[in-house]
Amino acid sequence: MKANIGIKQENISKVVDVLTKILADEFVLYTKTKRAHWNVEGPDFYNKHLFFEQQYDAIDEIVDTVAERIRSLGHYAPASLKDFLALTHLSEELKEKNDSNGFIKELLLDHESIIFYLRENINSIAGELQDAGTSDFITGLVENHEKMAWMLRAHLN
Repeated sequence: MKANIGIKQENISKVVDVLTKILADEFVLYTKTKRAHWNVEGPDFYNKHLFFEQQYDAIDEIVDTVAERIRSLGHYAPASLKDFLALTHLSEELKEKNDSNGFIKELLLDHESIIFYLRENINSIAGELQDAGTSDFITGLVENHEKMAWMLRAHLN
């Protein structure tokens, strides 16, 4: 059943297009953070193992809230790896080393990429598409990613 929430269906579809890309980015970032948690090596293994776990737990919550936002707008959330890889702005390739600094640099770039994409869409979703709720929602996501990026950045020299 379509959501009757005071927003044109055409606008809802455009908002959902943005949200599905955000969901894909979040899921790929979750997976990459999980990979860092599982595969980090080095003298700081234990601390970084726990640090990456905290980060992927936070991203897991974001994934769920983005999917639920899509559902609240009356659409189905993509839920396959194939869909996520087709929609994401991120690369799942690891370009850095399998140590904490390598993973941190890679994940930091991904958080920053997501922040840029979210910022690009905040005003158009609120103004042009007249969905202040989703605009506010993704503003909150920006804040979450800024904090996680800060935590990653703080580990670098």
